Amino acid sequence: MALIEEMNKSGNWLFRWRSFLPLVLYVLAASVIWFEMDTDNPLFDKSWAWTCLGISFFGQLIRVLTIGYTPKGTSGRNTKEGQVADELNHTGIYSIVRHPLYLGNFFMWLGIIMYVGNWWFTLTSCLLFWLYYERIMFAEEFFLRNKFGDVYIKWTERTPPFFPRFSSWKSAPVEFSLRNVLKREYNGFFAVFISFALLDALKNYVHFGYFGWKEILTPFWHTALFSGFIVFIVLRSLKKYTKVLNVKGREYNV
Repeated sequence: MALIEEMNKSGNWLFRWRSFLPLVLYVLAASVIWFEMDTDNPLFDKSWAWTCLGISFFGQLIRVLTIGYTPKGTSGRNTKEGQVADELNHTGIYSIVRHPLYLGNFFMWLGIIMYVGNWWFTLTSCLLFWLYYERIMFAEEFFLRNKFGDVYIKWTERTPPFFPRFSSWKSAPVEFSLRNVLKREYNGFFAVFISFALLDALKNYVHFGYFGWKEILTPFWHTALFSGFIVFIVLRSLKKYTKVLNVKGREYNV
């Protein structure tokens, strides 16, 4: 098999199993905390917690802007049907970067990884993220080039794959849909809080030997996790039992 087909095949395989990447990072993060954490330094710093949380929600914001302005049938992917795209999306955030969802994912994970508090783990995770998503981006672009031909090539000539070129901005043809964002992103929103809370709990267990619910989580993350859980329950209930979050013509395949 030629290298280009091999990379395409591996990229599609990695995409199908992308939900398991967080599990690998959790295991690595737990190992670093368990074996490398400096128990002589202060364990919790609110400013550092806000910094890391802010980085993660900056990534969430990128995803919000992507999904909120994306109409139905544009370049997206579906885990069951493979790659799906009726037309090429080259407006809105897609006019300045070709893979905004993956860019958002990077910052969401960067904040979580930084909260571990180990610089070499942060650098290693960034490298692993790049190697992992590079194959996925290759497979996606392989599909889009074959389907859209010259239109796709012209878009890539003016739009970088991962680092935005803001001078190329072109407004999206649709209005921002908050309901579509809430319908699609509530899982990721809550997952951020769970991830930070789990890391905080593990730190407290390793540092102090805490195990009880009241002791193992810092009050800051108690509040954050509870607030995130309330939002999750409300949005999940609205999606499952009502049509409040449905927006005609704005379904999105990711």
